[in-house]
Amino acid sequence: MTVEEYLRIPYVMTLEAIRMPGGGWTRRAEHPELPGCFVDMFSPVEAIEKLEDLRVHYITERLGRGESVPAPRPPLLYAARG
Repeated sequence: MTVEEYLRIPYVMTLEAIRMPGGGWTRRAEHPELPGCFVDMFSPVEAIEKLEDLRVHYITERLGRGESVPAPRPPLLYAARG
């Protein structure tokens, strides 16, 4: 696979508000399937943007070192019940 193909892989992203010890709030955006790939920012939009930059960096750095990139989990399938 090429770097471009790796960058098109869809990874799960989570976004949550976290209360800080001083009483303020931060937003954590994370790709749980990419170890250590998370950011904390004040703005949720900024957290998502920074996480995208980090995801690209994470994947390109691993590939550049000849390391594998974690594969995302398969999508959840829901069966309709009638």
